Amino acid sequence: MIKVAHSEGVNIYCPKNGKFSFFNSPYFAHRNCASIDIYPNAWFNSVAQSPVNGEVIGIREVNRFWHKNFKCSDKDYVLLLRSLENKNKIVKILHLKPTVKVGDNMHVGEKIGVLIRSGFFDFWTEPHIHVDVRNREDPIRARGGCRIGGTIKIDDNMDLIDLMSIKGTVVDSKREYSLIAPEREFKHGIPVYLDEQIGFLDGGIPHYGFFGVHTNFTPKIGGQVKFLNERIGLVTSVFGNMCLATFRNTMFKLNGKNVRLSLYLFLSKPLLKIVPQRIGELNLEKFDFVELTAAST
Repeated sequence: MIKVAHSEGVNIYCPKNGKFSFFNSPYFAHRNCASIDIYPNAWFNSVAQSPVNGEVIGIREVNRFWHKNFKCSDKDYVLLLRSLENKNKIVKILHLKPTVKVGDNMHVGEKIGVLIRSGFFDFWTEPHIHVDVRNREDPIRARGGCRIGGTIKIDDNMDLIDLMSIKGTVVDSKREYSLIAPEREFKHGIPVYLDEQIGFLDGGIPHYGFFGVHTNFTPKIGGQVKFLNERIGLVTSVFGNMCLATFRNTMFKLNGKNVRLSLYLFLSKPLLKIVPQRIGELNLEKFDFVELTAAST
């Protein structure tokens, strides 16, 4: 497990072969840099490892889900832990079925539950653990979480002037999405220009209407984000060396077919996640060679 984020003295970890995201979600906390999702590179019903050190102080079932266009769990769970690093803070965890009980002390990497396909997900969502850091008097709500900061130093030593498209090979293909290994060597994630400096994309575009960029500098409000030679957004909020940008009218095509992108930060070689407009629409096969392009609409 590697430390990827922190908040109020609470450290948050991700498996070495996993990925993580601050902004790739439609929910409020992710628009405000107050949540992080940890993707452990495991499938549903696999063991979930604790991303934090904490004492279990509460477990609650939440919601019942109907009318999804995919099979999912009929409930989710809120797991509350009192941080062992800052006992004035509570860590809220979602999207796993707990195998622990109130009073248990959990340490990073220990089994904390089983990954579930939550009704909060969309059809393309992979197994992950949602993490908030919260004040003791307000542990449950969707809003009100503490700001979360990243700890991974971005490697921005690259030149994107000639990046007009991304070519790569399909390494996994499902009806819900496909994963592409870029031909070009990237580190951490998929790179963009932010005011002529390098950043890395974090978000679901165009479907969420916003996205995040991770940098080694402090972005400016109104900064322009450029990807595949197209201006795809303007910075609207700044969180240290991260920012949120509003997506502008851009269309993405994979081998000429309209697609959506789901983008993360990686601790190993990054992959490009391609989401179809409808389940089963892509019809890609493993080892197919593909090309992603962008154009203004």
